[in-house]
Amino acid sequence: MASRFFDHKRLEKNVTLLGAAALVVVAIGGIVEIAPLFWIDSTIEKVEGVRPYTPLELAGRNIYMREGCYNCHSQMVRPFRDEVERYGHYSLAAESMYDHPFQWGSKRTGPDLARVGGRYSDEWHVQHLTDPRSVVPESIMPPYAFLKERPLKAGDMTKHLTALSRVGVPYSEEAIKVANDDLKLQTDEFGDLEAFNKRYPKAQVRDFDGNPKQITEMDALVAYLQMLGTLVDFQAAAPQEQPR
Repeated sequence: MASRFFDHKRLEKNVTLLGAAALVVVAIGGIVEIAPLFWIDSTIEKVEGVRPYTPLELAGRNIYMREGCYNCHSQMVRPFRDEVERYGHYSLAAESMYDHPFQWGSKRTGPDLARVGGRYSDEWHVQHLTDPRSVVPESIMPPYAFLKERPLKAGDMTKHLTALSRVGVPYSEEAIKVANDDLKLQTDEFGDLEAFNKRYPKAQVRDFDGNPKQITEMDALVAYLQMLGTLVDFQAAAPQEQPR
């Protein structure tokens, strides 16, 4: 029926006409997809609980990327039943809104880590990173025992937070000013934490690697892993069943 109104054979045989028609179709599709973005405040709906990383968590994230952990572990739970039952609530865009770059990943040699925070103890993480097969016999992950011995040299975190603030991460001037102190403070549960807790709600404060004598790369990496997936209260956000 459509052939009565349009000669498809003529279009398919004429390269110039086919190219022009394709350009028009792509342009219309692009306008439909892109134009609405100019009339909304944000493409990401903010979710209560999501906050920027603490300096220690950020240092741990840098180590995570340095060691290439993202090559085997994704950080995005897809909205499918098998994934949700295994890993927990599917990932929300807002959970990655302060990631530069994000760690969604596209390959899983190991399990997804988007919800790993709080699932295991600090001791488990330290042992797993030191000797993976001692806790997961079938693991093919290389050992990272050196992280326990290597003192954390995160550099000037004020510069790091400043750079992130320039791309939209809402670090306050105070948070940037005391970034280096906050990094050390997060490993001292007996420190003055009132202001720190206001800057970083739900931040976990303790010695993470079991060695209070120094702050190591293991401290930073475990601190980062232990916060993944812990900021959003999905049970509170779930719809409540209405009484009958």
